[in-house]
Amino acid sequence: MQRKSEITQSGGITQSGGITQSGGIAQSGETVRRLLIIDDEENMRHMLFEMLKDIDFHIDVAKDGKEALMLVKKEHYAFILCDVKMPVINGLDFLKKSASHTLNSTIIMMSAYGNIDTAVEAMKLGAYDFISKPFKGDEIRLVIEKAEERDRLKTENRLLRDKIREIEGTYTFDCMIGKSRKMQSIFKLATKLSQFNTTVLITGESGTGKDLVAKGIHAMGNRRKGPWVPINCGSIPESLLESELFGHLKGAYTGAVQNKRGLFEEADGGTLFLDEIGEMPVSLQVKLLRVLQDSQVRPLGGSQPRKVDVRVIAATSKNLASETTTGNFRQDLYYRLKVMPIHLPPLRERTEDIPLLCSHFIDQLNHSLGVEIDTIAPSAMKFLLEFSWPGNVRELENVLERAMILSEGSILEAESFPGEIRTGSCPMQMDSLFDGYSLKTAQKTLEKQLITKALKKTSGNRTKAARLLEISHPSLLTKIKAYEIDM
Repeated sequence: MQRKSEITQSGGITQSGGITQSGGIAQSGETVRRLLIIDDEENMRHMLFEMLKDIDFHIDVAKDGKEALMLVKKEHYAFILCDVKMPVINGLDFLKKSASHTLNSTIIMMSAYGNIDTAVEAMKLGAYDFISKPFKGDEIRLVIEKAEERDRLKTENRLLRDKIREIEGTYTFDCMIGKSRKMQSIFKLATKLSQFNTTVLITGESGTGKDLVAKGIHAMGNRRKGPWVPINCGSIPESLLESELFGHLKGAYTGAVQNKRGLFEEADGGTLFLDEIGEMPVSLQVKLLRVLQDSQVRPLGGSQPRKVDVRVIAATSKNLASETTTGNFRQDLYYRLKVMPIHLPPLRERTEDIPLLCSHFIDQLNHSLGVEIDTIAPSAMKFLLEFSWPGNVRELENVLERAMILSEGSILEAESFPGEIRTGSCPMQMDSLFDGYSLKTAQKTLEKQLITKALKKTSGNRTKAARLLEISHPSLLTKIKAYEIDM
C-alpha cells in the first residue's frame, strides 16, 4: 500500500519519504528534492502540505524561524515557503540568519500583512518572490513552477557557459576567438610567428581584429616583457608623424623646446605596431624603410643615428599591392614589410564563428553594462548569421551592445536588433568597396567579392562556381590564386 507524507501535530518534520510525481515513494539512495514550509499557523502548514504533497518533493515543515534554522543546517532545500510574521525568529530575520545555508535555495515569502516595503526588503535579503495571503492552491503551485523553470534555465545556462569557456579555451589566440578553419589556420601561424622577430604585415577589412592579432603575437612571443607601442599612422598629421616615430632634438623645429624620444626608441626591446600603414605619407616611407633595414633611427635635428632593437608589426585595410602600382606606397617598403603576411577574412566569410563571438561578447557586456542577458533567440541568431557585416567583428559587438541595452528580458529577441539586421539590407557604398578612383582596383575588388560569393554558394565547388560566374574553369583558378582566395 502506498505511503503518504505526514505532518506531526507539533508542526515538526515529516515522518515518511517524499512522493514522486508518479505517486511512488522515493527509494533509498535516490536524490530527493526537499521543500520546507515555515509558518506559525498549524492550519496554514497543513493546507500548504495538502496543496503540494503530490508534487515531486519531500516536504518538511517548521513552526517558526528558529526551528527552520535547525533544519536548513542539516538538509538542503530546493524551495522554502516562509511566512513573514512569526514568533521567536520572524521571516526576515530567518533570511538573514540562514543566508550561508540557503545560497542555492529558492525562497518564497508569504504574508497576510504584505506591503511593497516588506517585499522589497525580502528581495534584498535573497528571497525569490513574495506572495500575499490568502492564496489559492493553483497560485502557489504557479509560483513554484515558475521558480523551477527559472532554476532549470539557470542550470542549463551555467552548463552552456561552461561549455563555451571550454570551447573558447580551444579556439582562442590571446584575446581573439574563432573556430572556423580560416581562423584556426591564422591562430596557428600567428602563434608560430610570435617566437620570431620577423616583420609581419596584417591585412584585412576594417573591424576584423588586425590589432588583436598584432597584440597577441607580441603577448605570446619572446618580447612580451618588452614594451608594446601602437601608433595609428592615419591619425597623426604628416608634419608630426616623423617626430612621433623617430624623435627630435631641442630646436629641431619651431616648438621643439626639448629633446623627445621617438616611438622606435620607446619600443626598444619590444614591439612597435604601425596600424593603418597604408596611410603613411610617401615622404616618410623611405625613412621607415631605412630603419627596418639598419635598425637605426636618426631623430629630427640629430646627426648621429641611434641603434634600436624593435620588432615591427604593420597592419592596413588597404590593398598595398594596388597602392604600389599607383605610386601611393613604395614597392620596396611593401616587400620589406611583407616578410610574413597574415590576411584576416571578413566575418561574412566565417559565419560559423558568429555564435561563439556572440557568447563571448554577451559575457563581457553583461559585466560592463551591469545586465543579465542569457542568450539570443534562434530567430534573432538566424538574422545575425545571414547579415553581411560590412563592419565585421567590431560591428557585431556594437550591435550586440545596443540590443542588450534595449532588451526587456534575459533573451535577445529579433526586435532588439536594428532594422537592417532583420531585413538583411546593407547599402553598398562605393567608398566601402575600395579606396581611390582606379577602375582597375574597382574591377579587382568586385571580381574577388563575386568569386568568393560564388564559391560560398557552391560550398567550394570550383566547377559549379565557374558556371555561375560565366567564366572558364582555368580562368577561375587563375583569379583565385591572384586574389589569394582561400575557400
